[in-house]
Amino acid sequence: MAHGHRFLPVDLVTADPGGGVITAVELYRFYRAAGEETLALRGVSLGISGGEMVAVAGPSGSGKSTLLACLAGLDEPDGGMVRVHGEALSHRPETVRARLRADHIGVLFQQDNLFEHLTVAQNVRLVRRLVAPARRVPVPDLLSRLGLAAVADSYPSSLSGGETARAGLAVALANDPAVVLADEPTGELDPASEHAVLELLRAWCRRGAAVLVASHSPAVRARADRVIELVDGRVL
Repeated sequence: MAHGHRFLPVDLVTADPGGGVITAVELYRFYRAAGEETLALRGVSLGISGGEMVAVAGPSGSGKSTLLACLAGLDEPDGGMVRVHGEALSHRPETVRARLRADHIGVLFQQDNLFEHLTVAQNVRLVRRLVAPARRVPVPDLLSRLGLAAVADSYPSSLSGGETARAGLAVALANDPAVVLADEPTGELDPASEHAVLELLRAWCRRGAAVLVASHSPAVRARADRVIELVDGRVL
């Protein structure tokens, strides 16, 4: 923890900002570069329930991507706690965070969800190996549901923008996650492709998943059940 910042400890057993499949309590995250310190998150708390789609909006640099990385266990908060299904995700060994992520969380980035040397189907199968066989969604079924059956054996470089976004979503959903975290998933899509991806996220909500989407897009805000405004690392 950096000099000059003291964060209140969070009770790992009882802290709860209102319940939900995934919860965050008083998240703080700072970065130091060239002798200067930037507070990316300043006491962010939230809870997302199953069947709910939440949008995180805010200007560039407001902390949206940092928040999603902490919620996914890909980054560690300097203060506060993230929990999934009541189990602590933050401040655990990477092996534990990786297990919880494989068991419960699907992450969709605007880019880099796909390995270029693997086909669409192979990308999905790679993720499915991380979860128990009983929870594995059959690859043909998942790709058909996402309108990707015809490109299952195609490599990412040959896909259109809309197909790439849906293939990335297939990877995020391959472990049948209870939580889907999407970081600007429609930022480079045309309106028709953006609509298709948002409809698929809404469909996963109807299956009972908690979905959080960080985005500047008005279309994302319109489709969300509620919107969290993040400015300078704080929830308004």
